[in-house]
Amino acid sequence: MPVRRRAPLARELPAELQVAGTNGSNLTDSRGRKYIDFVMGWCVGNFGWRPAASTKAINSFKGPDYIYPGYSYAPWTELARLLASLAPRSLTTCFRATGGSEAVDLALQAALIHTGRRAFLSLEGSYHGNTLGVLSIGASDSRERIKNLLPHCGKIAPPLDAKALRRIEQRLERRDVAAFVVEPISINLGVLIPDHDVIRRVRDVCRKYGTLFIADEVACGFGRTGRIFACEHFDLDPDMLCVAKAISGGLAPIGAVIATAPIAKSMEENDGTFYSTYGWHPRSVAAALATLRSLKANRVRLLSGVAEMSEYFRVRLLQLEFERPAALRIQGLAIGIDVGDEDYADAIQEKCRRNGLLVSTEGSTVLLLPSLVIEKRTAARGLDILARSI
Repeated sequence: MPVRRRAPLARELPAELQVAGTNGSNLTDSRGRKYIDFVMGWCVGNFGWRPAASTKAINSFKGPDYIYPGYSYAPWTELARLLASLAPRSLTTCFRATGGSEAVDLALQAALIHTGRRAFLSLEGSYHGNTLGVLSIGASDSRERIKNLLPHCGKIAPPLDAKALRRIEQRLERRDVAAFVVEPISINLGVLIPDHDVIRRVRDVCRKYGTLFIADEVACGFGRTGRIFACEHFDLDPDMLCVAKAISGGLAPIGAVIATAPIAKSMEENDGTFYSTYGWHPRSVAAALATLRSLKANRVRLLSGVAEMSEYFRVRLLQLEFERPAALRIQGLAIGIDVGDEDYADAIQEKCRRNGLLVSTEGSTVLLLPSLVIEKRTAARGLDILARSI
């Protein structure tokens, strides 16, 4: 019997299409077919594919090929200052990372070192990355496959409402939880938007019992929800903020943890391990600096445009007639349409792709994550395709 040959590249999911090019809000496959992209790399291409400022920075880069972490590099400090200027005021110090998983994992380490505690708390079903550490605080079913994830990782069933608040306080009052980790607006949970007063109370309860509040803004940051960071919607002041994805406009991998001064001091003085071989590679830093400078300079116009386009999507989506009752959750241009059935959601995704529109699904929720600078006519064409695919 002939031996079956495996494909050389391991994949978690089957390939939906062979990508040949991206530009603006469009993606082109290997056959030359164009698609309107309402996924944007799952919040990577917030500013459209090939954003002008970031692309120019990469193409004109004349700096070093690599920086050994034991050396110094002026743009590292420049980027850290820029990130801190965009983040909530209590956050002052950045730690380098290559992406979101490493950033959240680093935040967990910092919480353990700073508090001297051993437990974590997060929302059930949440996604924070793929290292063993962050898988430990994600969906509980990971433990069925991977038996030696971190112990002492509690989960609170969403949504983040008054009932969840009571359970969180009951858990935190034992004073052994190092950190509560949450996406302020959870893209992975179908654009889960917490009750404003509840998430504020959660932050207060964390402070009361000495538990750090870690905001994972890898997906919901950099304008996606209509604010630079989603925690701004709730006037939150997290102890650490994790970022990645859109920070470089999709042109280069990079992530970061932005922490308060006391946490940074704990990491530096208590042998925290935050060495990163490729964290903040020079070309990634060049792309991130260009992206964030543009964001900072144009934030008012950008966020005004997001608000206007968000309302346009809201009005159009409420007019659609789905085969099953649907619930719309929208904050900025993070849009979840819960159609009540996972198979139906997958069928919509497949029909959209055949008709030239890329959307995503999470369980029974159809996710729309268009570029924050999408043109209205492009958005209209995409929504027309969605209407024909439901």
